[in-house]
Amino acid sequence: MELIHRNLAIGIHDALQETFFEKNKYADKVIERLLKAHRKWGSQDRAVVSEIFYNIIRWKKRLEYYMGEGVKPTNIYKLMIAYLLWSKTNYKKFEEFDGIKIADILTKLKKNTVPTKAIEHSIPEWLAETLEKELGPGWEKEMQALNEQAPTVLRANSLKTTPKELISDLSDEGVVAYTVKNYPDAVQLEEKKNVFLTTAFKEGLFEVQDASSQKIGYFLDVKEGQRVVDACAGAGGKTLHLAALMGNKGQIVALDIFEWKLAELKRRAKRAGAHNIETRMISDNKVIKRLHDKVDRLLIDAPCSGLGVLKRNPDSKWKIDQDFIDRIKKEQQQILQDYSKMLKVGGKMVYATCSILPSENNLQVEEFLKTNSGYKLIKDDKVMPSHGYDGFYMALIERVS
Repeated sequence: MELIHRNLAIGIHDALQETFFEKNKYADKVIERLLKAHRKWGSQDRAVVSEIFYNIIRWKKRLEYYMGEGVKPTNIYKLMIAYLLWSKTNYKKFEEFDGIKIADILTKLKKNTVPTKAIEHSIPEWLAETLEKELGPGWEKEMQALNEQAPTVLRANSLKTTPKELISDLSDEGVVAYTVKNYPDAVQLEEKKNVFLTTAFKEGLFEVQDASSQKIGYFLDVKEGQRVVDACAGAGGKTLHLAALMGNKGQIVALDIFEWKLAELKRRAKRAGAHNIETRMISDNKVIKRLHDKVDRLLIDAPCSGLGVLKRNPDSKWKIDQDFIDRIKKEQQQILQDYSKMLKVGGKMVYATCSILPSENNLQVEEFLKTNSGYKLIKDDKVMPSHGYDGFYMALIERVS
């Protein structure tokens, strides 16, 4: 890995500036736009830009310690230099780097120690406290895993193919992949590739979906012919998995509060050949009321802090705070109370989050069951980031009366 082209350095600088200092700009979309705007960059250039961009976001707090100040719109090149020196990345001395004093950075690097755990793992101080309080001494192991790069995992669309066939099709297009033990539909890439350009993608043979996320569809225990609701469907990654598990038989109602996400879901469903999905926007609580006592299976993939997916979205740790987490916990409880009424007696639901905090997970389920005697917990599962994939929690709950 080396940074020897000036236009790449400028691109990284501008993308970091946008991510850190512009409102509602998320790293994945910022980098996507940057790469689209520079179609002439080769695959090697794109890899360099993506890796340096994401690593600087991931290690921002640690890099700020090395450079001796917080990042500002005016010192992003200094932040970049701190990263290049720390990671021992070979770079050219572009004019943008003129005047940056590197002696102080090198002095700190030579010491090879940092003053706090929050700086070591590059997270806000409040988050280090929250993780330690909720996870105990194991929090550092999880944080180490969350600072690694996420692998690219695909879900073979069983409506059209099998993992083995998909691996063969991808191989024909120069993409090397392999199956993942204990994940029946998962196919993992040997190295990062833009799989969206493949014929296999255009033909709807797969979706990009983390292995942990794929567990949730199985956990819901759907059967052909059932009426299933995905209550926080978003752009539909899990909805499409449910459609495949149901063999296109039965009905899936995909709900969300955002019309644009449901539009994206429809587009993806068409490509995947999933015909049993109907989308409905939650414009008021009547949409939910109409479904009371009518549903065999319910998926509540609840809004959450997203702390289980920091590998994928490292910028979110700089965008959330404790107030946000407290607010989201109230929202989770409200959603559980309101949406659970859609289940028939004998129906089952999964409450899931991509968080690793017990206060968003099993404690929310306990709170719900305390006040709703007609429901019982069948089983739950937590997948921690140290297992190699995203952090997730899922609880299977049955309505018994």
